[in-house]
This record gives sequence, structure tokens and C-alpha cells, in this order.
Amino acid sequence: MRFDSILVANRGEIACRVIRSARALGYRTLAVYSEADAEAPHVRMADAALCIGPAEAAQSYLSIPAIIAAAKQLGAGAVHPGYGFLSENADFATACAEAGLAFIGPPPQAIAAMGNKAAAKRRMIAAGVPCVPGYQGEDQSNACLIAEAEKIGLPVMVKAASGGGGRGMRLVHKAEELPAAIATARSEALNAFGSAELILEKAVLDARHVEIQIFGDSHGNLLHFGERDCSVQRRHQKVLEEAPSPAVNAALRARMGESAVAAARAIGYIGAGTVEFLLGGDGAFYFLEMNTRLQVEHPVTEEIYGVDLVALQIRVAAGEALSLEQSDIAPKGHAIEARLYAEAPHKGFLPQSGRLDAWQPPAGSGIRVDHGLYDGQLISPYYDPMIAKIIAHGATREEARRRLIQALENTRALGIETNRGFLIDLLRHPVFANGQATTHFIPQHFAAPQTPKASPQALAIAAVLFFEAGARAQGHDPARIWSSNGVMLSPIALRLDETVVKTEIQTLGPHRYRVSLPDAAIAVTLLNTTNGALRLRLDDTECDAFHRFAGDDLLLQIGTQDLRLTDITYLPRNAEDGSGEAELRAPMNGKIVALLAKPGDAVRRGQSLVVLEAMKMQHECVARMDGVLESLSVAVNDQVATRQILAILKP
Repeated sequence: MRFDSILVANRGEIACRVIRSARALGYRTLAVYSEADAEAPHVRMADAALCIGPAEAAQSYLSIPAIIAAAKQLGAGAVHPGYGFLSENADFATACAEAGLAFIGPPPQAIAAMGNKAAAKRRMIAAGVPCVPGYQGEDQSNACLIAEAEKIGLPVMVKAASGGGGRGMRLVHKAEELPAAIATARSEALNAFGSAELILEKAVLDARHVEIQIFGDSHGNLLHFGERDCSVQRRHQKVLEEAPSPAVNAALRARMGESAVAAARAIGYIGAGTVEFLLGGDGAFYFLEMNTRLQVEHPVTEEIYGVDLVALQIRVAAGEALSLEQSDIAPKGHAIEARLYAEAPHKGFLPQSGRLDAWQPPAGSGIRVDHGLYDGQLISPYYDPMIAKIIAHGATREEARRRLIQALENTRALGIETNRGFLIDLLRHPVFANGQATTHFIPQHFAAPQTPKASPQALAIAAVLFFEAGARAQGHDPARIWSSNGVMLSPIALRLDETVVKTEIQTLGPHRYRVSLPDAAIAVTLLNTTNGALRLRLDDTECDAFHRFAGDDLLLQIGTQDLRLTDITYLPRNAEDGSGEAELRAPMNGKIVALLAKPGDAVRRGQSLVVLEAMKMQHECVARMDGVLESLSVAVNDQVATRQILAILKP
């Protein structure tokens, strides 16, 4: 089908990614956006853009009528769905065809065949593709699911039959955990995908998650671009991905590739797709699901095979035949991708939203960054918490790993909490460094990430930066505020989260200080400050850091530490009154989806009172003490702001 303009029915980094490849091929690019994304980079990148509705995805990016109407109004000839949202929606692909638009993806019947995990698994068993033992029947009663789980044998995975991304998925080790796991998986699946249907699978523990990138055209050609290892996951969502897999040799790659191509051929597949497998330590592999779209982690395949998968999608959608043979495709080097999430690992990977006050992506040899961010951007609670992908390519796996660590160290993302430091810790861990990470890597080695603590060096730097900022605010030159006899002292009290640290600064010369902390004294010399970048000497060691002031707060990055500090030296005592033990506050922006108690109820410490949904995940807000629920200030479907009081308990 011939077309000369492409509408990207998505947002964020994938929308920017598709626009780049489409433009390189000479296509006119068109964007859609929600009210929350009016200033987003993908809107500015496109040749034309149209607002399609409110921030809520159901009323904008998930609205088929709104997107089809926008495509017609903007004069689009084709639609690229990106990933997520409507990318695996057969009804959307059909609607595009009925509107005379080329859908840059597989045929609707192929999407439908794999859109339901239960039906897909039955089809793969019939096609001879090895599958994980489980239950994918029509009887969805609790009694049936519990009985089938006992037949399969614990542990089992309870999974949403529709959708993915770790939502509607629970690992169950004990029989008594099954009813609650089924109930929560059903609820999350219904909210995320509009379907409460579940399947059960035998849990293959300590396996690897390995997927095969397949590609087909409308001329009957099907081939694969090797595997990606996506074993490093938290909450069943991928964090690090790499290609090729450290556990796959050429012979195993060929066998897995043949199975993946057979799976795709069984449903008449066209375009880019991914067949996901669990790979056991014995080399046996089992079909998990097929993603009938481009994957988030596609860049690692592009880097080692030298192919633009988005451009290939567009060419195939335009009717071109694949010009490659399977024998032409061989990996070169190694690539690793890190997903930068707006989340707090030490708070159970709780999604974070708010203002991204500083954003500077890394650069350098072998480094690629896919993002749709800018300084001062508001990270919305309405969408996925992944905000960027940082990819490193090297001649060897070790070279790629080192480059990615260095790139993450040079990534500036301040204002909201991210997993940047956590990613560096993962990459440095000897199990990952040795290529031995399985799906249990994070649960085994990072089950409870520690709350980031500011080092004495970071606190000393912060005290100096606040001191100099205060001097400039009063019209003084910091380089001249010093005493030759070395006795000029200034107190600076810093607040970091709920902790207050008192420091004292002694000025030694222009931009030279000695900072006394409760347990240390550190000499700090500011050698250079350019656009937030700092070059410092701490005692006898030189190092780099980065900073940005955001209102009264200092955002400071040094090493793996991303800190938000406040100067409270002159605040009145008790000016910052914390949330008392009797207050239940929202831990993040989001929407109330369930109230589990009412005023007057007696509650126990740890009891769930409110369910909050943000960035596609649900979070239970629990009582911090035994007591009586005195008030509840929210209702179902209320939007709440971070730290808003939801409820008050009294002993």
C-alpha cells in the first residue's frame, strides 16, 4: 500500500524514535497528544500534531475513534502504533484498514491470535512449539483455578490472559496464597486491560527470560534477528536487556529461532514481532507469549545487527519484500540497554511523578539514548514510569557493560527520583558482570534496595553550594567572602528527606572551605562551575558533580547519589511538621480506585485502607498503627497529589 505520511499513535521516547526513522525515509510525520503532553518533544518533532483528548489514556491514546479522526484530519496515509497503548489491539488495526490507513504492524487476525495468552498457548501447543505446563481453560471460577494450580504443582504463576508488562501477574508459593493472588491479579488485569481472564503456568524458577526478534513480510518471507536476554526484572518488568544472551550459543540460537519462526508462521505473521521463551539451566526452552509489535528493547538488536527495525517495519507495510536471507544475519559485538524509570527502588519501586528540573543525556562512543525529555518537563502520573532508554554497544560484553556504567554515571536526571543509581549497582554486581543473571537476580540480590544516604562528601558540597548561593542572593561575591585569619564561620543546617544535618563552614580563601560535619571535616575547593557541572577538590582528591537549584531546594548528583536537599538554617523550629503517626498520606500522584475501610472502622497496623493507581500500577496505602479511622477524605476515582492526607487515624 502506498503512503507518504505516517501518524504515530503514541507518545514519549517511542514516538520520537518512530518519527526519526520515518523522516529519514522521506515520510511526512504526524503526532497525536493528550492535554498532558501538549509541550512534549514528540509534538514538536512532528510536521503536524493534534490534541486528541484529556490526560487519561482511556480518553486519548487508547481512544480508537479519536486517533482515527485525527489521522483523517491530518491527512495521514499510515499509522504506526509504537508499543503499549493500542499496538496489540486487533480492533485498532481493523479500524485503520476500514479507514483506508496502512497499519504499520501485523494483520488484525495475527494480533487477535496472540492477544489472549490462553488462546495463544493453545495454538502454540498445536503448532508444536514447546510450552510451559499450565492451565488456559475457559472455566475462570476460583474453585477451578485453585484445583488446576494444585494439579500443576506449586509454585505457579497467575497471569492475566490479556496484556503484559508485569500487570495482573502473581507468583504463588503456598496454597493459602492462591485466593488473594487470584483476586488481586483479576482486579489489576481488569483495570489495566479490560479483561479479568487469567491463566496459570508452572513457575520455572531461576530461569532466563530470552526472546527472539522475528520479522515477516507480505510475500511469505519470515526470519529472525537472534535473541535478547531480558532476565533482569523487577515486579516482572524488564530493567536491563542485552543481546546476544550470555547463555545462548549458535546452536541454541538456531533452535530457538526456528521455534520462533514456526510460531510466527502458524499465524501468518507480517512485520516485527517477538516470541518470548523461558530458558532453563539445562538448555530447555518454553514458549511464554508472542508480542505482536515492536519491543521496548529493540535497540540492542539494532545495535548488534546493524538494522533499523522501525524503517524495516515501514518498508514491509508499504509492500516491500525482505531483502535479507537468514544466512545473512549474524550478530556483531554486544549491546546492553538500561531502562531509566521514574521510580524509587528503596520504596518498593514506587512510581514517581513531578518536575524533571534537570535532564542531560549522556553521549560518547558506543552510546545511544532514546528519550522524549527536556529540562523542566512534568512527568505525569498517567503513563508508564519508563522515561528513557540508555544503550551501550561494544566489541565485547564487558566493553558494553563498562560503557553503560559510565553513561549512567554521566546521565543527569534530577528533580524526581529515578532508578539511575540502582541500575549502576545492578551492572556492577559480579553475578551480572559474569553473565549469570536469571529472573531471580533482583529478588535474590536486591530484594530490599537501601534508602540512598548522602555521603559526608555530598553533604559538604551541598553546604558550600548553599553558602555561595546565599552570598550571591545578598549581592556578595563568594570569592571575596573570606577572612585571611581563617576564623570566619557560618552554620548551615541541611534537610535530606526527614533527616537534618548541621554543618559549619570555615572560609579559607576564594572558593575554598573547610566543612565541619557531625562525624567528619572535609576541605572543599570549587575549581569550576559551568552550567551546573562542578569540578571540585575534596581534601586532596579531585572529582566531578552536578547541581541545579529548584526553588529552595538543591538537586545534587555525585556518583550514584541523586539528592534533594534544603537549607533550613533559618527556618523556625518545627516549621517542617512531618506527617504524624495518625496520618495516612498519598505516597505518589495517582487515582483512587478502591476504598477498603470507612470512618469509624477499627483497623490494624498494616491493614490496607486505600488502593491508589498510577503509572499503570496499583499501590495499597496501609495503616501505620492500630486505631480507629477518624476520617477518609477521598472517594473512588479522585485524583490525589503527592503527600495529600487521605485518612486520619486515632489510637
